[in-house]
Amino acid sequence: MLRAIAHPTRDRILGELTAAGPLQATDVARVLDLPANRASFHLRQLAKYGLVEPAPDQARDGRDRVWRLVSEEATRSARPSWRSSREGRQRSRCGAAAPQPGPTRWWRRRDNRREKDTQSMVLEHPLKLTKDEAAAVSVELDELLQAWTRRTRGRDPDRRTYLLMSMLQPYPERDRT
Repeated sequence: MLRAIAHPTRDRILGELTAAGPLQATDVARVLDLPANRASFHLRQLAKYGLVEPAPDQARDGRDRVWRLVSEEATRSARPSWRSSREGRQRSRCGAAAPQPGPTRWWRRRDNRREKDTQSMVLEHPLKLTKDEAAAVSVELDELLQAWTRRTRGRDPDRRTYLLMSMLQPYPERDRT
């Protein structure tokens, strides 16, 4: 399964299927600016590892092939940490220097490029939490994001896929020697 999602294009396809719902290879190709045969290849690879499946009930006719996620839960838990991926490491280099304790901060890309008519941010907010509180925050954030995914799923031409990355982990303990 990790081999299937190790490729950045396949990871992006999983993101598009999560955001939009079932899609044809031509839809994926258009959104990712790929040749349709490449999109189809990557979808077949994801199917080979049980991450996507054909959705014949979504097809217009027998020749139309639509793909859907097998399980959003399995897909989310299978995706590796963004810091462990090449793309994730590149993204982390686009932000400011290493995070320091303090108030909420908004980060911008170092080159300050920003696409017209888009919203982007990186938010860091240190919290004092017990282990149980951290688990509760994780559940609440996940439920909120799942609700937004359901609410905005579809092929609305005014919508664009955004990637929201979040991480909750304790600061490393200092060596007191």
